Order: sequence, then structure tokens, then C-alpha cells
Amino acid sequence: MPKQPIEGVKNLITIGSGKGGVGKTTVAVNLAIAMAKLGHKVGLLDADVYGPNVPLMMGICEAPYAIGNRIQPLEQHGIKLMSMGFLNPGDKPLIWRGPMLHSVMQSFIRQVDWGELDYLLVDLPPGTGDVALSLIQTAPITGAIVVSTPSEVALEDGRKAVLMFQQVKVELLGIVENMSCLIVPETGQKLDIFGEGGGRRTAEAMNVPFLGELPLNPQIRVGGDTGRPVALLGEADPHAAPFYELARRVIERTESLVRKAPTITVED
Repeated sequence: MPKQPIEGVKNLITIGSGKGGVGKTTVAVNLAIAMAKLGHKVGLLDADVYGPNVPLMMGICEAPYAIGNRIQPLEQHGIKLMSMGFLNPGDKPLIWRGPMLHSVMQSFIRQVDWGELDYLLVDLPPGTGDVALSLIQTAPITGAIVVSTPSEVALEDGRKAVLMFQQVKVELLGIVENMSCLIVPETGQKLDIFGEGGGRRTAEAMNVPFLGELPLNPQIRVGGDTGRPVALLGEADPHAAPFYELARRVIERTESLVRKAPTITVED
């Protein structure tokens, strides 16, 4: 059964990880801003319903409203946003089972007035659970990104995320290695805190594209904590530049997949 397109959205890209703590949301937020700065219309759906960090990282926490039966996304830094964090703010935990998660995901996808978007990025929860499967089964995903650190512990779970997307026939845009190294500000020394080259080796072994390395950078952490993501500094800034390199690779890879996608013709 064909999956129903999302009105106005050209490309739907999911960003997942096999485990938490690898900086997936940080990557999603800065990637969205970089893509917007490169001239694209971008939305970001925070589907990590149990740990919605997008409102904090984007510096906005307001209540969305509806016009008719259409939820209006909030907008910050040029990105259209929707998150459970807007509906359940603060530290109150969300204790929901699968059917409720499926329902809220469908509302975020189908009832939010996303408008015209070149890219809708979806920040998935860690792992391979109900939220990811609900989205995959009902929405036409253009491609998926898997985020990991170079450590073998993270990559072990990252490989599970890759295999999940492959099993459900979702194209892999590629693997991103986050926190690849720390450059000591005073000396310029490179420290491989979590190992070295694991993301690239995993991508090669699994025959999926490698989208690049992102450094472990205190400025990135500060940007996320203060609601001013480092990508706002622009492509020329050395702290932000890696996210623009990633954005260009994601755009190029997405456009390549779209060109190769079979066209469906309707006969009279």
C-alpha cells in the first residue's frame, strides 16, 4: 500500500541512532540550521517524545495553536518546529504506551501545517522502537541518517539502527560520526576521546555512505545549552563549518536518491 505523502514536504529525512548520548539531537538541530542557511526551506520534527530537547536547543518553548484543525508549527532561527516539549514542557515525564505514541506521531506528521518545505528532518528517539516504526510504516521517507560516536559500544548499537532501516527498505543517506575527536584549544592537539575512525570503518563494512566527522567542541555544547546553536555562526566560522559540510553532503545525497527514484505514471 503506497504511503501518503505529507502535503507540501518534498523530502522527509529521519535522523536516528542505536543508543542515546551520541549527540543525535545536536546534529539534527545544527544540520537543520545549516540547510536553511544554504537556502532551503526546512522543518524539524522532534519525535523523541520521551526526551524532547529541541525546544531547549533552539531557544523556544511556547504553546502551539491551531487554525481550524491544523496545528501551526512554531518557528525559530528560520526553522519550522514541532515537539512534544511544546505540549509537555518542563521536567514532567511522559508515560505513554505504543498506541498513544503512534497517535501523536500521526498528528505531528498529518495535522501540523508544515507549509512548503524542501526538507522535513525528524529527530527520532534512540533505538529501534515504536516511534521509529510508526513513522517508517506510514510516511514516505526519502532517506535516513544514523549518528554514532567512534566508540565500539556506540557503533554496536548504530549498526542495529542501520540494519533496521535496511530491513524496512528505507534508503540510508549515510552514517555521521559525532564527537570524532577533541582539538585542544591551547595546543591544537587532536585527542581521540572515543576512538578513531570507527564510523568510517563501519560505513565501509556495511556498504553505506559515510557523511563525515563532527568534532567534540565545547562551543557546540554551549550553543545547545543556550538556544543558540553553533551553526548560526555561519559557514565561515570554524566551529560551525563541519555542519555546513555535512549539510552539503546530505543535500547532494538526497538529490541523488531522488533522481534515481522510479517515476510512477498513471495510464488513462
